[in-house]
Amino acid sequence: MKISTKGRYGLTIMIELAKKYGEGPVSLKAIAQANDLSEHYLEQLIAPLRNAGLVKSIRGAYGGYVLADEPSKITSGDIIRVLEGPITPVEGIEDEEPAKRELWIRIRDAVKNVLENTTLEDLANHRDDGETDAYMFYI
Repeated sequence: MKISTKGRYGLTIMIELAKKYGEGPVSLKAIAQANDLSEHYLEQLIAPLRNAGLVKSIRGAYGGYVLADEPSKITSGDIIRVLEGPITPVEGIEDEEPAKRELWIRIRDAVKNVLENTTLEDLANHRDDGETDAYMFYI
């Protein structure tokens, strides 16, 4: 399973909103500049996140976007599913022989477990203190 730029940049948007949670709306321009990303591309990604009820838009001169819920209640799985679709390492596993089908299911379940148990709060509070295994997940 490969996460595209849609998923990666979508997570970036959501992490930035989580870091500013409770401080008011954040503009996509500010997120784009802080992360050296295309504002136009972020505009395309925010719509499905808004439609899924993960973010709310605030209009006006000081408008922007805010999380629709607390960062501790939104998982990385919620975001990846909206932007990437279902989490599946292999298409058509029902046609595989039983041993391989079992392997693909175990891989899928392990990835889903990591995504479902990593919240925006976890990601927003992550500090890079040189510890290389801070987010090392063994599958």
